[in-house]
Amino acid sequence: MRTTTPFDVRRHHIHLKAKVSTGQGLPWRAAGILDTGAPWTEVSDKFLHYAGLISELPESPALQPGIQTQRYGKIVLPKLTICGQELTDMEVRVARFEENWNIGILVGLDFFRRFPVMIDYGRAVLEVG
Repeated sequence: MRTTTPFDVRRHHIHLKAKVSTGQGLPWRAAGILDTGAPWTEVSDKFLHYAGLISELPESPALQPGIQTQRYGKIVLPKLTICGQELTDMEVRVARFEENWNIGILVGLDFFRRFPVMIDYGRAVLEVG
């Protein structure tokens, strides 16, 4: 199914909304950004903890200088919906993001390699599928 998702061209990144469903089917919404330079989709450990998908937060992994995200684990999400595209049992990276990002998910190439994608800045839309 082809979907069209609008985005704000005035923002520094393409901001998206995502929905993660837990094993119990509870939907949790997360703000996200598209990062075509990221090889994997990363989900904030704080978001995963809040949604009940991980039981404990580890001590704060140190962010390396100049790096704004620190990957340190993997988890399989029961259901992930981004841009109207729904995936089940998708493996993502668990990460700690810089606090000022205010996002729960960084959508990487592993998600978008699954679909035809067109980013149209003139129309300010992302077409997927």
